[in-house]
Amino acid sequence: MFKWKDEFRLGIDDLDEQHKKIFDIANEAYELLKNEFYYDKYDRIVEILEKLKDYARFHFSYEEDYMQSIKYKDYLSHKAAHDNFIDKVNSYDLDAIDENQDQYILEILDFVIDWISEHILVTDKKIVAG
Repeated sequence: MFKWKDEFRLGIDDLDEQHKKIFDIANEAYELLKNEFYYDKYDRIVEILEKLKDYARFHFSYEEDYMQSIKYKDYLSHKAAHDNFIDKVNSYDLDAIDENQDQYILEILDFVIDWISEHILVTDKKIVAG
């Protein structure tokens, strides 16, 4: 459902490849939501959240190092957005997820889609704009 398009490209190959991973995670969540054969999706939701955490740790560290290497002027506000992403992913209540699994998959999808459209398309584009 979520397809990488040229409009998401920053032109920095490593960052672009890393950004594609969040599309993979979004697609995995979407497929899980639509899969009627999984009665209990809890373990898969937890796996998706772990993938988001791993993605954030690796990608944000790389991107922040890159921003520092080019002396990016908005580094601190950009890092704050990354920290907010991590806080959000860590804030999911696993007990609540177990009670209403599809609702939480939708919430995770909304969060990731918003991140793609707002952070990658707007905030990250500023890195290459100067």
